[in-house]
Order: sequence, then structure tokens, then C-alpha cells
Amino acid sequence: MLKDIEIAQRAKMNPIKDVAAKLGINEDELELYGKYKAKISDAVWERVKNNPDGKLVLVTAINPTPAGEGKTTTTVGLGEAMELIGKKSIIALREPSLGPVMGLKGGAAGGGYSQVVPMEDINLHFTGDMHAITAANNLLSAMIDNHIHQGNELDIDVCSIVWKRVLDTNDRALRNTIVGLGGKINGVPREEGFMITVASEIMAILCLADGLQDLKRRLGEIIIGYNRKGDVVKASDLHAEGAMAVLLKDAIKPNIVQTLENTPCFIHGGPFANIAHGCNSIIATKLALKLSDYAITEAGFGADLGAEKFINIKCRFAGLKPDAVVIVATVRALKYNAGICKDELKTPNVEALKKGIVNLKKHIENMQMFGVPVVVAVNRFDTDSDEELETIIQTCSEYDVSCSLSEVFAKGGKGGVDLANKVVETIEKTQSRCKPIYDENLPIKNKIYTIVTKIYGGRDVVYSPKAEKQIKQLESLGLDKKPICIAKTQYSLSDNPMLLGRPTDFEVTVSAVRVSNGAGFIVVETGNIMTMPGLGKKPAAESIDLDENGVTVGLF
Repeated sequence: MLKDIEIAQRAKMNPIKDVAAKLGINEDELELYGKYKAKISDAVWERVKNNPDGKLVLVTAINPTPAGEGKTTTTVGLGEAMELIGKKSIIALREPSLGPVMGLKGGAAGGGYSQVVPMEDINLHFTGDMHAITAANNLLSAMIDNHIHQGNELDIDVCSIVWKRVLDTNDRALRNTIVGLGGKINGVPREEGFMITVASEIMAILCLADGLQDLKRRLGEIIIGYNRKGDVVKASDLHAEGAMAVLLKDAIKPNIVQTLENTPCFIHGGPFANIAHGCNSIIATKLALKLSDYAITEAGFGADLGAEKFINIKCRFAGLKPDAVVIVATVRALKYNAGICKDELKTPNVEALKKGIVNLKKHIENMQMFGVPVVVAVNRFDTDSDEELETIIQTCSEYDVSCSLSEVFAKGGKGGVDLANKVVETIEKTQSRCKPIYDENLPIKNKIYTIVTKIYGGRDVVYSPKAEKQIKQLESLGLDKKPICIAKTQYSLSDNPMLLGRPTDFEVTVSAVRVSNGAGFIVVETGNIMTMPGLGKKPAAESIDLDENGVTVGLF
């Protein structure tokens, strides 16, 4: 089989104006970025905002493994399959970060014959949204240091600045830095650090804002640190929100592209689900609902991260609820959750599958706890035995959940027709009663405990002295009545990446707690989670190149 990039480069794309026309979007409502990608103007929303909503389908997965699950591939293939069964669909995805593209994980445009194109553009600079977010974030950083250098009228405590600079590449050397060195003319020396751009609060704000003015308001609410009296200092105190909004005025507009089968796809916003809330923008999702019968979206990593935050954060703010959830799994990944090494995953092993399937069971239980109808999609490999596949189907039946054997990677939309039919049947048969699992007005520790015990299956929560102090500070400032965004390893239901399957009787250690005041949630860091990833021993960047004809090679 051809590599992903080879398949994408041979795609027969339609002009993006023609793809948009299928949705009733006029050419003068597009801002073209070449022939095959565009931004959608605000005029479209104003014209369609009173349309009835289509059905919202959330695609999530079991905890990710090195064996791969294919969540984005399933999302794309399901959207294509919906078109094949006569349902008007739009796919709504997140934008890839250059960090994973040049690092280890890869891109976020699907795979095989279920991809979004132009794949190279999407996985690299696309329409410049990531760069705009980086610029807005670092403009605020520059204004903070400039304010201090120019006399510090706000009496900012340089030891209490919480705002960090960002860069959209993996670079561990920037996690902890010193700025302002070189004498008085170069500023006031202080400790600083970098996060990856997708972890920036500005990324979260872009994805949770409902328009440009709301974006500007939220930017002004960003807490950059504290003064020497312990009072908060916001971006609005530095008069930074206006300029930041100007840098983001195009980035807030959704991007439209297409799949290999020319199904429309909105790609907008890209927060990671292990260190942020992991969902595409509210603006893109709401627009997709107004323009389609079925809006197919995804949330990052396993359901314990992306799906939990989709419902407890995104849906809470947007007034949305998924009509169904698709949980993606593979035979290989479930055997990996039983402790089978990667080299042996292709060998049929029903007993290992039965042991590892507890991970899938927990995710099904969690989604049903939220009140959402569930469908399981098993990405099928030719090494999967009939007995292994039947074991998964039987397990799903015990939960009264439909299970579909998906082949969208190899067959595109045709390989997902059964999945599409089962999603439609599930939605028509069972009404979603989706709602968050906690009241945002509860104390911070109560909300954390609810997520840890109900979603992760843990026993208790342990707090570092630093976290205890930070929680008390947020409570004293009245900043505690917000949803919780837990930053945690994606590889386990616990905060220990080595605990696979369905661990029990474990504690989650909270190392730090901070508020993303503009975004509107509280970030809870657990374990050794990093907000600036590093490159591996052999990063993907080593294999990416241009050939003698200027064609990109080695990009997946």
C-alpha cells in the first residue's frame, strides 16, 4: 500500500469553492488560500445561524498505544461514509501542531484512504493560525517585560509572573529559561519558560470564543501574574487585548478543506487533550451543525481526556450535546493493554485480548455515565482473527452497544458504511441525555475528585504543597467556580503511563493548579506532565525532505 503522503499527493481535489458550494457557501463568502483551502467569512454564520442543527457525533478512543488506534482516520472515513448513505455531512477536526509532525506522533489529517487534503499544507503552515496564536501569545510576553522595564507602574511581582512564551515545535531546552540578560538596556532578568503553542491559553480561548468580540474580552481576562500585594494582573491592565485580537482576527475564522472523496471538512484550532481541552473550535462545530445533517467531530487522545473535556468544558460553554459517541479501538491496542509487547501484537491471542478489553469497557461505561449513546468502531487489520473480533463484538453486546468493523483506512468511505449506518440507527433509536458530571460551582478539590474517581477509576487524589497553596489562592480570589481541565498522561487512565488496561486502587498526584481565566477553566497538572514536549532520539524531522523536483517526501 502507498504511504499516506503518496496517497494524498495523488488525490483528485476539487476547487475549494466547489466543495463549499455543496454546503450553500458562496464564493464571495470565502477567503481563499490558494485553490484548495479557504477561510469562511463571518457572513456565513449570520446567514445560517437560525437553521436547525444537524446531529453531532463525537469520535473518541481507548487510551492510545504504540499500536495505533486511528481515531482521526475513523472520523474522516465516517464523514465520507455518511455521504455514501445519503446523509449530508461535515467533518470538524483540529489543526495539527508542528511539534508532533516533526517529532514522533505525526500529523492530524487521517491516514490511508481516509485523509483530509491538501495533507502537506494542513500538517505544516496551513493558513497561519498557529503562527498567529504564537505571535499573539508572545506579544503579551513582550508587553509584560516591557512594562516592567519601563518602570513597572502595575507593581508586577517578577517572581509571580505565570504567563509563558510559546513556540510550535518540540524543544525541551526552552522549558526553563532566563530572559532579560545583558545589562539594564535589555530588560529586567527573570526566570521564564516556553510551552508549545497548542498549550497556550490563547489556543483554548480561540477554540472556546463565540466570536471576535468575545475573543477580545477573553484575551483581556488572561491573568499574566500578580502584583506585590497578591492581586491579579490581567492582560487588560497592560492594554494588550486589542492588539492581540487584531493578530487573531483572521485566525478565528474556520478553515475549510476536503477529504480524498471531496467531503467538506472544517479544520480549526488545535489544543492537545493531554495538556489542554483537546477539541476543535466552538465556532467551527456550530457552523458545521447548521450546514449539515451530521457533524462528525473528534476529541484528542482517549475518552478519559478528550471526550471528558468535550462534554465537561466545550459542551458546557457552547450549549451543545453529542447525539452519539463513537469509541475507536483495535485488536492490537487492546492486546497491548494486556501487556503484550509490540512485536507480538500481530499474533492472534484471544486470552490477551480478553484481559486488555477492560480498557474499552471502562470507556464505554464512562460515555454511558454521561448519558450518550455509544457505538464502537474496531479498526480492522488483516492480522485480526475472527475469534478476536467476535470477542469485541460480544463484549459490546453486553453493554447494549453496536460494534462495527471499520476498514476506512484501506477502503475510504466504503469501508465505513456499516459504521455510518449503525451510528444513524443508534441516534434514531436512543435519545442523548448528555450532561456534565459535576457542578462547576463545587470546590476545586470536589471537582477533581469526581473526575479521578468516576472517569479514571482512581481511589483518591494527592496534592503537592505547591498545588495546595495554589488552590487556596484561587479560592481566595474567587477564581475557583470554573470547570476543570486535567493535564495528564494519555497512555493510562491513571497519571502513571505504565499502568495499562483498567488500573484500580490508585491515587492521582496533583503537582500544580493554575487558572486559564480567559478560557474559563482551571488547569490541573498531574504526574510529570510536560507543557513543552521534547524531540525523541530519532525525530520524524530527520526523514522529511524535498526531492529534486521540490516534492515533499518522508512526511508520514
